[in-house]
Amino acid sequence: MGFLLAAASAVALLASPALADKIKIGAAVYGLKAEYMQLWSAALKDHPAVKRGDVDVTVFDGNYTALTQQDQINTMITQKYDAIIFVPIDAEAGATPVEAAHDASIPVIGSNTRVHSDLLTSYVGSDDVVSGYLEGKSVLDRMGCKGNVVVIEGPIGQSAQISRLEGNKKALTECPNVKVIEDQTANWSRAEAQKLMENWLTAHPGQINGVIGQNDEMALGAIEAIREAKLDLKNFPTAGIDGISDALRAVKAGEMTSILQDAHAQAQGALDLAIFYAKKGDYKPESDIWAQYKDMPWNGGKDKIYNVPWTPVTSANVDALLAQRSK
Repeated sequence: MGFLLAAASAVALLASPALADKIKIGAAVYGLKAEYMQLWSAALKDHPAVKRGDVDVTVFDGNYTALTQQDQINTMITQKYDAIIFVPIDAEAGATPVEAAHDASIPVIGSNTRVHSDLLTSYVGSDDVVSGYLEGKSVLDRMGCKGNVVVIEGPIGQSAQISRLEGNKKALTECPNVKVIEDQTANWSRAEAQKLMENWLTAHPGQINGVIGQNDEMALGAIEAIREAKLDLKNFPTAGIDGISDALRAVKAGEMTSILQDAHAQAQGALDLAIFYAKKGDYKPESDIWAQYKDMPWNGGKDKIYNVPWTPVTSANVDALLAQRSK
């Protein structure tokens, strides 16, 4: 999405020569194959401080492995980055590099996915339990609270997978007549989800009445499998999470529902906090997100958790969201 990965799996978002007082921030993200994290990473480039040249940001592609992310954060520590933004693939394994950065007096700001560590300086993301409940309820309501559903999970052990599953289960408890007949991970991958759904359609002919995909990529993979099987998509209520471009188009076509996760707000909010802590508090936030989300005030940059609200994608707002994406 507008920039290429370097051989070392890092993307320098600003190529101007470094100044002596320029803030150097690294962003360790779990992976850049799918659109959501590409949108998140692109939002860093659009931050006013980066565009102005006051801050250098480098995005490190973790390639979906905890060990790679740990090595990348160790590199940032060795190279004395001023702050780190962390989007971990594994909530437990991510605690080790956070501790190492903390011991080196480098602030670590979490974003998008959580890490189980009290040493995280702050966190900017969205409550995944809420999104899991909203998407689950969307599917179950259209099923009339009866029948069989399949659940496609994210990478096992990532906080989004854990919390969205909690939300899915909360919705399912409200529909005791609904049975989960398949529940597996597709690792946020559209291709993996398509293969899973192909297998499930073969194993359970005429028995699947709904699809809960813990992200849009996987929901779209399931839809493709249904379409290729020459089945009517109207008989398979399907939901995902993130609000990626293809999902917005699918919502507009009446093929699925989606819950928008604001990548711009999560990334730029995390960067504002990273700059704030890198400058020892001598900084006022510059992103437009603090004015956009009145229920998420800056509060002097001192809050431990900043929750970006979810936005259900509907026929009323989908055209505006698509128009924003095309800018």
